[in-house]
Amino acid sequence: MEFLSQTYVALRGPTGAPQTPQDTINRLSDRLSPAALLADRRAAVLALKGLSRDCKRDVGDRALSGLLEVLANDAEVDADIGKAVLETLQLLCDTEDGDVASKELGFKYTDQVLTNENTTHTLLSLLGDQNFYTRFATLQYLLTLLHNRRQLVQGYFLKSPNGTRNVVSVLEDKREIIRNGQYPIRNMNRFLLQFSTWIKWSLIELAEVIALVQALISQSPDIQKVLAFEGAFEKLFTIVSQEGGVEGGAVTSSALTCVDSLLRFNSSNQSYFRETALPPVLCSLLLFPPNIHIRDSAPQEFALQFWDNQKQHNASLVVGIIGMLVGSKGAGSLRLLPPNLIFPLSELTLTPYMPVPETNGEEWDRLEPASALDVLVELALHGEYNGLESGKRNKDGLELRAAAVSVFENVVQKDEVRRAILQVMLPSEGSSGPGPVIPLLHALVAPPNTTSALNLASVTSTHLATFIFSHLVRSSSRAKALARTITPSPVSSLAEPSVGSFFVPADGTPPAPPPQPEEEDDEPPQSVLHVLSENLSLSFLSRSRASTSDRESREWDRLVIGYLCLLAQWLWEDPQSVREFLDAGGFGTLVEPINQTSETDTVIPALATIYPILNRLGVDTLVGRMARLREDERFKAVGPDTVVLPYPSASHLQPSLRPEREDEGEIWFDWAFVDFWKSNYYTIQRGFSAEPDQLSSSASGQNAESAILVASLRDMIRSQSQEIESLQHKVKELMTANDEEVALMNAKVNSLSLELRQTEKKQKDTEKEQEDLLVLLDEMTSKRKKDKAKLKELGQEVSEDEGEDDCHDDEE
Repeated sequence: MEFLSQTYVALRGPTGAPQTPQDTINRLSDRLSPAALLADRRAAVLALKGLSRDCKRDVGDRALSGLLEVLANDAEVDADIGKAVLETLQLLCDTEDGDVASKELGFKYTDQVLTNENTTHTLLSLLGDQNFYTRFATLQYLLTLLHNRRQLVQGYFLKSPNGTRNVVSVLEDKREIIRNGQYPIRNMNRFLLQFSTWIKWSLIELAEVIALVQALISQSPDIQKVLAFEGAFEKLFTIVSQEGGVEGGAVTSSALTCVDSLLRFNSSNQSYFRETALPPVLCSLLLFPPNIHIRDSAPQEFALQFWDNQKQHNASLVVGIIGMLVGSKGAGSLRLLPPNLIFPLSELTLTPYMPVPETNGEEWDRLEPASALDVLVELALHGEYNGLESGKRNKDGLELRAAAVSVFENVVQKDEVRRAILQVMLPSEGSSGPGPVIPLLHALVAPPNTTSALNLASVTSTHLATFIFSHLVRSSSRAKALARTITPSPVSSLAEPSVGSFFVPADGTPPAPPPQPEEEDDEPPQSVLHVLSENLSLSFLSRSRASTSDRESREWDRLVIGYLCLLAQWLWEDPQSVREFLDAGGFGTLVEPINQTSETDTVIPALATIYPILNRLGVDTLVGRMARLREDERFKAVGPDTVVLPYPSASHLQPSLRPEREDEGEIWFDWAFVDFWKSNYYTIQRGFSAEPDQLSSSASGQNAESAILVASLRDMIRSQSQEIESLQHKVKELMTANDEEVALMNAKVNSLSLELRQTEKKQKDTEKEQEDLLVLLDEMTSKRKKDKAKLKELGQEVSEDEGEDDCHDDEE
């Protein structure tokens, strides 16, 4: 009480004197001096914290330097003063709440705090503090500084000696201490209360630290690399696993988003990630059994699991990360997938399920097993649940079907895959009849219903079938040649598509197919181009009827646009297909829509102008029709990831149209056609004014087959150049090896020559010694003879041996 009384008197000043906020803030600022007691500094900081809400400018101008000094000196010593000073600085630098003046003050004080790197380094060191509240307040304040001046804080972070280590250490989930039994339990009720509180605040802290990491790595490849090599990937995946994988909540979503940010546009981190043990974890997060064989059906508990919005979001993040890594050009990217998942899509067998009507998703029935490619096409043509809700045309359903079309486009990127799929549609060898009926071909050539109202499901199915078939024939002369030989069964003999044609009861066998009535038809089967020409002409006639409503007329327009988009890509740079289309009466079909001057329909006349056979209708007319297409909202709104538009798009042309439901959508073009149109827009315009016998400036008179031949020759030249370079490299290596061998032999020859000279010298010395010895021996022999002669003269006896020796010597 005495301490509080003294503090009150010090702050009050002389008795009876009026006290202004500025005077109080000045007194409190003086008590922030290191000369004051720690308790006084703590009380002053708490008082300034309360005043900063109403007197932000006065507290910031007078006490900011003192608060920073307290942060540097006392925050690590006393947890209470550390928490209070961090919260006070947070209020001063906050720019989220308040008016414009308050936000300007927040940026001003942020700039003062970040005048040098000392404060940032102090905050990063406080992340390693053991006190939760100090650590949590530090996270919040760092987030505020990053929000206000991100690049400056990122620069200071890279210079911090312990910032990276402390940030990664905060990613550790402190709840593991409780799970491992390291928390003392004395009172169970108190423990449960503390446990729930700890869990709640741990989740909040995890969310804050993940948000801090996201802010730090934003547009900073250097920080992304530093955190990755410090173990951020492992910490983040540990959080995801502890939160329940894709079934986790917001913390899981934030952690996966952080992983995506660390990897995206950072080739170094992607290469590092591939070398870790984490890629298989990505697949396991999707809850799919990793060791199941590709021909085995997925477990029922996996196929029938429930998906809420959060789970779908988390799974989409995981799939996005896998797609980013697998789709990159780095070597060995397919190692991200388990060994049982590296296979052609057509070899995978799926067993789809569909909900039983009126069971609220609690009962499901099994459909007939089919290949993944067939299921993909069926999904695009009929939608989810085998077309059960294909007539509603809501945006989510159309987005799913458009995504299936995009996946099919990626599957048929290689020309041999396209030809293999088209080969299935051809008649069997030796047969002169029509080819087999498959769902794609049925949806494509089925004639529109002209006797009653259009079926929305059939229109959408045919429209998407034109997208799929255009992916098969685009930019491939061989695929176009195969497509020209396809002769589908006559339309009258095709059974109507049934929604439940692939249905198999859960405990039964597939139903027997209904018998097909045999009809005699003397007319030869028509090709797909002939059928499309007839359907296009029929659609033009039906849309021009006076009794057609605006909504039905819009559906006819959609059907016509689908046919025209397919034909435009099929006939492009393929004279034989153009000739066949003309023989089928296509010229007369296209002239009428180009000449019409309707203000509500600008797309169809423009699409009809892409065919160069119409150049005699007037260059100005054709160019004008094409220009209007580029300005149409339905064309401009299409992007690589945006195909589905809200219904009705471009509604100002038909004001009476209203959506039947809130989420109704529609599709007009796919991105592949939009890109095709934009790429050839000016080429078509130049072709209108060119003479028929003039060579093309873009291709120099070469058709698609010639272009393919040139491309193959270029590939051959490129491969031969690579082979020549390889051989030259081998020759250089052999020459280097020969040079080394010659040098070695030269050294050996020099050594042997030296040894030979030394041997010859020794031999000469030996011969000289032998000559000297012979001379000495001769002298000794002569002397001996003289001695023997003297002995004989003196009358001495000389032995016979000596005499014989002398004789031998004489003989010698």
